[in-house]
Amino acid sequence: MTLPAPRVPLRKPFRKSFRNSWRELWRKVWHKAPPAVVPATPHDAAALAALHGASFHRGWDEAEFADMLGRTDTLVHVMRRGRAVVGFVASRIAADESEILSIALQPSQRGRGLSGALLHSHLGHLAGRGVKTVFLEVEEHNRPALALYARLGFRQVGRRERYYRDPTGAQTAALVLRRDLS
Repeated sequence: MTLPAPRVPLRKPFRKSFRNSWRELWRKVWHKAPPAVVPATPHDAAALAALHGASFHRGWDEAEFADMLGRTDTLVHVMRRGRAVVGFVASRIAADESEILSIALQPSQRGRGLSGALLHSHLGHLAGRGVKTVFLEVEEHNRPALALYARLGFRQVGRRERYYRDPTGAQTAALVLRRDLS
């Protein structure tokens, strides 16, 4: 009389199991890895124009970004997720001061704290170039931007009446903010 073979649970073949675990690990790393903040290149001009156009009533075109990226008095950083540009910040430098010209994030990436990381990195690069004071203008009703700038130490130093025009044609004031980097 022979005894029946013991039942052993079937396992997935090693190759398939390994491949699935690698894919799962890749998804975890990809979705949790922070985007990289790097200097923009002339090849980024089209992506920056598209992002600016999606973020502002009057977006800058590709030629304006190409000109900006070719200037020595302008510093532009992009935030990349893989090869895709998901945000950018641009500043113009004069002596030991800088003005932030624009900052934008893809609408799908907003509300995740990425703009704070992008701007914080950019401010560090400005300080590394000898900038001591940074200025910017922000629309007075842009609460998310005002909260971001307050968290990063910007303070209101002025106001420009009728500086911005919204899509309906109404004019709104800009608040002038300043932060000392030294």
